[in-house]
Amino acid sequence: MDTTASNVVKTEHDGPFAQLMVSNRKLEDPTIVLLRIENNGATNIDEGDYSRSHADDTGITITFTDRHVVGAVITEVSDTNMSSSFQNGGGFTVKETVLELPKVPMNRGEHYKVLCALERADGGAGARQYPPPHVECTIKGGVGGGGRIQETKSRTGTPKRVLALIGFLVAIVVAQLVIFASSGDSAPLDCATGQVRLTGSTAFEPVAREAAKSYQDLCPGSSFAFEFRGSGEGLQTLDQAGPDVIAFSDGEKPSGLPRLLPRPIAFFLFTLVVNGDAGVQDLTLDQIKQIYSGKIANWQEIGGNDVPIRLISRNPGSGTRAAFQRRVLAGAREPGSNSDDCRSLDPGSPAGVVRCARDTTETVLRTVAATPGAMGYSELGAAADRKGLVSIRINGHPATVADADHGTYPFWETEFGYTYGEPAANSVAASFLRYLTNQTGADIIRSHGDRPCAELANPQLCRPT
Repeated sequence: MDTTASNVVKTEHDGPFAQLMVSNRKLEDPTIVLLRIENNGATNIDEGDYSRSHADDTGITITFTDRHVVGAVITEVSDTNMSSSFQNGGGFTVKETVLELPKVPMNRGEHYKVLCALERADGGAGARQYPPPHVECTIKGGVGGGGRIQETKSRTGTPKRVLALIGFLVAIVVAQLVIFASSGDSAPLDCATGQVRLTGSTAFEPVAREAAKSYQDLCPGSSFAFEFRGSGEGLQTLDQAGPDVIAFSDGEKPSGLPRLLPRPIAFFLFTLVVNGDAGVQDLTLDQIKQIYSGKIANWQEIGGNDVPIRLISRNPGSGTRAAFQRRVLAGAREPGSNSDDCRSLDPGSPAGVVRCARDTTETVLRTVAATPGAMGYSELGAAADRKGLVSIRINGHPATVADADHGTYPFWETEFGYTYGEPAANSVAASFLRYLTNQTGADIIRSHGDRPCAELANPQLCRPT
């Protein structure tokens, strides 16, 4: 603010303004100036950031043309710690037409205010307009104007630059709509024609089928064949079939398949599930290991109901089984099956926990739901809202991306899409993989409770942070 304090239009309410005095005399053509000094930059400012000699306490100099500074006070500080910069007179001085301010340290967004009283310097009479004060200060490393501080001006209405930017963006949107409408085709630009076979993980099968249907609706010239029998079998199929096949695998491929190239698709969550009559909802990692090693055979032993434990697993070669052994059993292999019906031991089998294996995630879930005391494992989305099943917390933590990402939930894996070498850029295989990771497919992955790799901190590795 820089305004006259004189009673330009004579009124009877001038009050103290008519009595502004210095050295027992009235001020000549008095003006009032309010300065606000603020750090509106991106970093904090320290005393050493002012481009002045270390021996000079002054950080900012304000020079008034044709006016003397007759008084100045600090009226506001955004942080009380700033007050010490103005004490003992260091750097805060008045020299006729010049006001000197100290090297005040200021964090981002901090400010202080100085109120000044001035009078006309030439002793003349009558109010008049004065040039704006000249401010001198340079901040080391400051942006714009070589580091010199700049006046912040208030504006009303929408700036012309913003209006121009809005107009430009609107023009782009309109142009895109015109191009899209004139094409006469509802297909996305990345559509490809032809057929691709999807195979591999039965845990990923629901996501892959839903994404394939969505892609085919947008790209009528494409078609898909499905053959999901497990990660291991899917990788072997791809290695024998060659191009035009995508094999999805829960985790990385085994050695001996050098021609198969991986693409991280999703951060995939799995869960243990039990039949509702087991009477448990939370197990520790140690309890799980003891159950699968056969040391605990009845749920009653760990606080559940008096029901014998029956373990329903996936067949060897399953990516879900490999993830369970690696992440939950700390690398230990599950013992082999000893039952066909998953309810009683096969003839000749030694006494112990009943164990059986099934081909797919769906059959595992159906068998657990139908078998008293049964426990198995599956992809999280497939197990959700299943009647008769209870998803197990591990060490008190549920199967969520947040818990897995913080290292408190262990049962997860990276879902990979494998191709036989690098697919042609215009092939359905390449187009579908891009669609699955970058477009609507990513929404489908999220809807199943998992996370697209592109959203993790390191999408190329697709690992928790």
